[in-house]
Amino acid sequence: MNVRLYRSKKNRMLAGVCGGIAEVFGWDPSIVRLTTAVLMIPGGLSIWVYILAALIIPEEK
Repeated sequence: MNVRLYRSKKNRMLAGVCGGIAEVFGWDPSIVRLTTAVLMIPGGLSIWVYILAALIIPEEK
């Protein structure tokens, strides 16, 4: 099983990171986005992780 993480082109709101994670694990993209938003509120660290992921993870072909 060869699964690669890509930024999604069809499930994207900003950069497609949450959509790509949802596609890899078979989750609903809305749940991944909501979880990401909740994690950004308290400390703000995950916004930097999201930006870094958007720069590192390649876009879906």
